[in-house]
Amino acid sequence: MPNDDAAPQSALHDLLRTLDLEPIEDNLFLGPRGIEGWQRVFGGQVLGQSLVAAARTVEPGRLMHSLHGYFLLAGDPARPILYDVERIRDGGSFTTRRVKAIQHGRPIFSMSSSFHKAEPGFEHQAPMPDLPPPEALPNPKDVIDQHIDALPPAMRSYWSRERPIEMRAPDLSRYLTREKKPPAQSIWIRANGTLPDDPVIHQAVLAYASDFTLLDTALIAHGKLLFDADVQLASLDHGIWYHRPFRADEWMLYVQDSPSAFGARGFCRGSIYARDGQLVASVVQEGLMRQRTSAFVPN
Repeated sequence: MPNDDAAPQSALHDLLRTLDLEPIEDNLFLGPRGIEGWQRVFGGQVLGQSLVAAARTVEPGRLMHSLHGYFLLAGDPARPILYDVERIRDGGSFTTRRVKAIQHGRPIFSMSSSFHKAEPGFEHQAPMPDLPPPEALPNPKDVIDQHIDALPPAMRSYWSRERPIEMRAPDLSRYLTREKKPPAQSIWIRANGTLPDDPVIHQAVLAYASDFTLLDTALIAHGKLLFDADVQLASLDHGIWYHRPFRADEWMLYVQDSPSAFGARGFCRGSIYARDGQLVASVVQEGLMRQRTSAFVPN
């Protein structure tokens, strides 16, 4: 059953509010301001809102099967975001859309997406790893609380913040050590409450959640954390392929790894499995992964 705790429910309500876009003209939508307290708009929010904007221009019966977005500028969390949808193609089986997210008169994000009419076909998938179920794992916040005095303020703030997404990780040791390890991690995720039955909302919530820990995976190989002052980390692009129907308010296993980092860029990928082992989505992301120095001047 979804978590009924009042605080996470409130955080989930805020997320659903941000995904409820206001239509202001044909193909134009206004996204509400994001969750307060962030220095910039969280990338997952822009992904989710762009997905909803595109979906609202597509005929019923077609669901998004892929998206690819580029983060162009940091978003201003104090301002709403304008979403401009371009109707590229409406075919017999597929629909293509391009979305541009705009703030202060400038594009901050662009996304191409494709929708597909449901039809039967061949089926196969990679198997889900055999890992402990979420019920057997501790809440990450509880583990962090046990070591709270040894953690930097930024990390304490990160884990104490209310979240619309509940997470359980088989291994949280990387947050408590600087040991260099293989760049891979697995995390159980789900919405912190019951979602509406609209499959577009479930896809948007999954897009939001997919940006939480993926790029961070690349830092594991270097004994680094996203909270470190000598590391600059930022998403550059993000791709998602939706393979099968799912519910984002039920547990899903997010299996992540980083096969490459080079030239101040880290590349990460993820496979998302439903509780019953079905592969429901695949994710890829490349991000800026820059080592700060005393002479560093940001672009």
